Amino acid sequence: MTHTGRTSFSRTLRETFSAFIFDLGGLVAGFLIAYQLNLFEKAPWVIALYPAVLGAKGVMEGLLSGRLSTSLHLGTVHPGFSKNTKSFYNLIEAVVFLTLVTSLAASAFSMVFASFWGITFVDFPNILAVVVGTMALGLVLLFVTVKVAFLSFKKGIDPDIVVYPVMSAVSSIFITLCYVVVLNLFFSFGSFGTATVVVLGIANAVLALFLVQKNLCEAEFTKTVRESLASLMIVAVVVNVTGTFLKGISRFAHARIEFYTVYPALIGLVSDVGAVVGSTATTKLALGMLKPKLSSIFHHSKNILSAWIASVTMFVVLAFAALLIHGIFTPAAFYSHVAVLLAANVIAVTLIVILSFAISILTFQKGLDPGNFVIPIENAFAASVTSFALLVALTLLNAVSVI
Repeated sequence: MTHTGRTSFSRTLRETFSAFIFDLGGLVAGFLIAYQLNLFEKAPWVIALYPAVLGAKGVMEGLLSGRLSTSLHLGTVHPGFSKNTKSFYNLIEAVVFLTLVTSLAASAFSMVFASFWGITFVDFPNILAVVVGTMALGLVLLFVTVKVAFLSFKKGIDPDIVVYPVMSAVSSIFITLCYVVVLNLFFSFGSFGTATVVVLGIANAVLALFLVQKNLCEAEFTKTVRESLASLMIVAVVVNVTGTFLKGISRFAHARIEFYTVYPALIGLVSDVGAVVGSTATTKLALGMLKPKLSSIFHHSKNILSAWIASVTMFVVLAFAALLIHGIFTPAAFYSHVAVLLAANVIAVTLIVILSFAISILTFQKGLDPGNFVIPIENAFAASVTSFALLVALTLLNAVSVI
């Protein structure tokens, strides 16, 4: 059923653009941030921790969608929940366990950046409770991701192109909502709210430990966990770096709610570009349609170019939509906003394309499963790369008085 590599550029562009349209949903996540800015000022770590939560969830969605897409092409997973292969069930259970590990690691590494965020070790229990509780709620999306992968494959649509972009948009909305709910419980409902958040985290931990005990002798489960742990440690550090960048962005955009509104969608789009480039490369490598060397990037230009064109279009649409949502659209405001976003696009997309393709090739050369590395790592770096690119664009364009 696979049609990877055989489709025309126009069809690839249509599929990619159709998938990227879902990133407009990221505006909902951004609107939640803009609407809840007072909540994000309750403690110094709240705004800085948001990219960690967003990135950690994106990593889990990326791991699951990337592995599912390639497995469906190869036939090692069937497009149905019941009576599926052992590989499918091992993957699901590994993602549940790795969600807990990622939550713990992201919380722990936040202490490395304590001085940048203006926090101390006294804040660590609060950070741990909020992150683990938020990610526990986010596990609900696991079943939605699987369903989208199965449906796209059955409809003859390439899951490498569609699944992650669709789910990254849904994920950013849902995990932002989870974060806002958990923060409200934690800060506004006293001991009852705090206890509820803690119970969510404990439930996640109990389930994860049960699955580890159940699968200790399952080679595929342990391989997925072992290979993914390395990338997840990188992720845990990078998403906290992103938080530091976001605090820098907030200094420029404190009163510019349009930047907060587009922020999750921008990360989603850049991550989608990396996911499309990396996931399609991974499948082509597995099918022998792409040589495992970095110079093969020129033979992957169809997917790269279609993803970049779609991302540029969507950045412009986001600039327009954010201003319109807040009722502040004027030609001058649009020019200012779109100038920043397009400058950020050039920087972020260039870096993420090179990174995603390089990881695909290098992991394949080492005999590792690229599905355990490509999307998780590019997703984490997408958040940092986008935040870095936006900060650079804001800094440069502010210096020349464009914004």
